[in-house]
Amino acid sequence: MSEQSTAEVATEEEPRVSLKRKNNRAWLLVLPVVVSVAFTAVIPLMTVVNFSVQDVFSPSERVFVGLEWFRSIARDPEVRAALLRTLLFSAQVLLLEIPLGVALAVVMPRRGVWVSVALVLVALPLLIPWNVVGTIWQIFARGDIGLGGWTINNVLGINFNYTLDSTDAWITVLLMDVWHWTPLVALLAYAGLRSIPEPYFQAAQIDAASAWATFRHIQLPRLRGVLTIAILLRFMDSFMIYTEPFVVTGGGPGNATSFLSILLSKIAVGQFDLGPAGAFSLLYFLIVQILCYVFFTVLTRSGR
Repeated sequence: MSEQSTAEVATEEEPRVSLKRKNNRAWLLVLPVVVSVAFTAVIPLMTVVNFSVQDVFSPSERVFVGLEWFRSIARDPEVRAALLRTLLFSAQVLLLEIPLGVALAVVMPRRGVWVSVALVLVALPLLIPWNVVGTIWQIFARGDIGLGGWTINNVLGINFNYTLDSTDAWITVLLMDVWHWTPLVALLAYAGLRSIPEPYFQAAQIDAASAWATFRHIQLPRLRGVLTIAILLRFMDSFMIYTEPFVVTGGGPGNATSFLSILLSKIAVGQFDLGPAGAFSLLYFLIVQILCYVFFTVLTRSGR
């Protein structure tokens, strides 16, 4: 190769190298996010892992116990019962909120001034903080001063008391979650419906398709991606629910509404057992990740 061709190759490679170096500087924009995640997620997670393999007597006295706390938590019948209650609650939440949210989105107006009014009214429960929602339903469901509880007892003639009856407590927490979070599903489904091109509905009208046929063959298939997101969000949130049932029932009566989150809080804060609480937290986190992966895999593969 001549000196001239070698010089030409060198001049062609120099811009590429300099361009690559300039592009590497873009990673500096990601650095604040990496640092933030490290302090808000990774470091606390490592702290929990450290506690989960130790028996903590005091800030200066600790004993390494390995996987003892994990085995203890996995064999605890109270933890297993709380897991079953949490799974049952999440299943009921999905079975109620997903169909109700889709139905509400279908009947919501798509044109005119009533669109804004409907969106504001539907979104109102989502604007209320979780502890306030619990307080509202704690008062609303009381049989002596609450409108809902008083109506059930005196108008319908049903003996309703969520503080003493486990079934009443379960129904109260379930209805509270449905009231609070069904609007989220409705808004997601409504956004999906608004994205469907109008010619699809015009073709359905020409073919004289019924409302059910239009929903089944046009609207529902187009909502598959939106409903996948809604199911994942509602499952994760319902599986980790804490504030609302804690405010309303405190996990009672007995252990009727004692979900995994409430039991974890009892161990970590009430008993201050940092070792078992750390192991419990990691197992809890692992269960959520596995179930979300299963949900996502099943929903995405069924849509192919």
